Amino acid sequence: MSEKKDPSVWEGFKAFLMRGNVVDLAVAVVIGAAFTNIVNAVVKGIINPVVGAIGTKNLDHYSSCLSSTCEGEQGIRILWGSVLGATLSFVITAAVVYFLMVLPMAKYLGRLEARRKAKEGTQEVIEVTELEVLKEIRDALVAQRGSGHDRR
Repeated sequence: MSEKKDPSVWEGFKAFLMRGNVVDLAVAVVIGAAFTNIVNAVVKGIINPVVGAIGTKNLDHYSSCLSSTCEGEQGIRILWGSVLGATLSFVITAAVVYFLMVLPMAKYLGRLEARRKAKEGTQEVIEVTELEVLKEIRDALVAQRGSGHDRR
């Protein structure tokens, strides 16, 4: 019974790997990982020094203490600077992906769709015009036959 399941599982796995979505996803993950390094460098090299003009260069040093004393490892700290740094990285990544990838692709696909609709509209007008001409020819032939029968 297990011999019957093994080939089907293997075939299913091969089919899964051969789908285009898996390859696209793998490429996206690799590009995303490389892009993350760029965003982290921008945050650490540009954003953190700008924030550092107000305080410290490293956002990880920004924190709040919940207990009465927070010296060394003692006390309860909320590391909101780390959260701020991660949030900035996310927002920058999302903005770059949207403005450099999603928006141009949406505009390109919109133009392609408009061209396709324009071609379909032109084709429909031509088809309707041809149909109208054929109807006129039919009506003329019917009228001609009808007038020919009246002469006899």
